Amino acid sequence: MPLDLSNTLVIGISATALYDMSDSENLFKEYERDPDTAIEKYREFMLQHESEPLLPGTGFHLVKALLGLNQYKSNTDASPLVEVVVMSRNSPETGVRVLNSIRHDRLSISRSAFTAGEAVTAYLDAFDVDLFLTTSATDAQTVIDSRACAAAVLKEPPRGVLNIPEGQVRLAFDGDAVLFSEESELVYKTEGLEAFHAAEDRDQDIPLSEGPYASFLKKLSNLQDRLPFRVEYSPVRIALVTARNSPSEMRVIKTLRAWGVYVDEAFFLGGVEKRKVLEAFNPHIFFDDQDVHLDAAANIVPSGKVPYSSESPMSQLDKNTN
Repeated sequence: MPLDLSNTLVIGISATALYDMSDSENLFKEYERDPDTAIEKYREFMLQHESEPLLPGTGFHLVKALLGLNQYKSNTDASPLVEVVVMSRNSPETGVRVLNSIRHDRLSISRSAFTAGEAVTAYLDAFDVDLFLTTSATDAQTVIDSRACAAAVLKEPPRGVLNIPEGQVRLAFDGDAVLFSEESELVYKTEGLEAFHAAEDRDQDIPLSEGPYASFLKKLSNLQDRLPFRVEYSPVRIALVTARNSPSEMRVIKTLRAWGVYVDEAFFLGGVEKRKVLEAFNPHIFFDDQDVHLDAAANIVPSGKVPYSSESPMSQLDKNTN
């Protein structure tokens, strides 16, 4: 009987998001004007170094912490709490170094996809992926446009050392255009802060529309329900870190209540930079849609950019701004 993962949180992650593969990627770029030579040089390098463990990438510590939650799986549960799938453009041959590194780090990852240069995004549905983490902006954009699942382009690994309590999984999310739709942010961008506050205060009892990460947040909530803890003491700790402030905060709280999800911490910063709050919360990863927040945050915590849909008004505004 096929494994039923409908109740399992499934993370798809590229090899370059799980591990730091900058050495081989830089080699490929060195010869990219001659694709045949680049492929051959890359293949030689990967074969020569396949027994050398790779260093952690931006998504490594998140994956390790999430997989650790499977220790709480009930004996009566047929499906795991968390599954991770490595999805790589390497060929099976050049992917051996990745597989060896997974074994070296004792990550309980049993499923993988190696596509030899072809896009991995076509296989997300086949693997029941809820969140796809990648270093490829093109792949993340394809996923966001298809609405297949949540997706993020991971920034470079932070310079510091994560200081997270053992056994916890800590995730931080921006609100508008991430958990929620971009409709409210569009009002702010086009009509200004006063109009935004007036609209959000007026509509505080109307739940915000779902954004690209709403389904992932709900799957996290489902994961919390499967853990043998009261939600207040769950090892999965979730924070909302948003530039919103009063009087626009009430609509956010009521929306989360309407969705039936529990968020441990919420920070309504009103324009104060997010970096210091993130440094204090110390998440395994932070998701935001704007580089102005991510560029500073990525120096201290693992961070991922959530792209706008290509056809969205915010995407067009972003292009005009840049």
